[in-house]
Amino acid sequence: MEESEDVPKDFIKLKSEKLSVDEVSELVVSPSCGAVSLFIGTTRNNFKGRKVIHLEYEAYSSMAENEIKKICREVRQKWPSIKHIAMYHRLGVVPITEASVIIAVSSPHRTESLEAVTYCINTLKASVPIWKKEIYEDEYSWKENKECFWANSEK
Repeated sequence: MEESEDVPKDFIKLKSEKLSVDEVSELVVSPSCGAVSLFIGTTRNNFKGRKVIHLEYEAYSSMAENEIKKICREVRQKWPSIKHIAMYHRLGVVPITEASVIIAVSSPHRTESLEAVTYCINTLKASVPIWKKEIYEDEYSWKENKECFWANSEK
């Protein structure tokens, strides 16, 4: 890749297929960057002592994509040296140990990309209309993101 072709890019995807850490991390690699930071959120097998079978995610896709684009813009304002951002979220059924969300950010140095990845996941959970249902052995429960602004505004 030539340096002139290495313009900052945002990669956003909501998909029902299994997410690939390699695919997402390769999107943000840049010859001008010495850091690629990742966050991978996976499905665990328990919640508060209960056995989780799998998770299911639903989204208001067009609004979710617009909110993720907004997060990318905010990241670029807060950390101007950020090169590429990739935010992928899985929809539908997500089995135990598989990724629900992968966020990758590249920058010349690690501090900016690490801070940006943290900002991305925290802001995604607080503002993006993606809903999680935990399926247990005998029932299910829609989970509220404690960070999301609409859940806190009614209390």
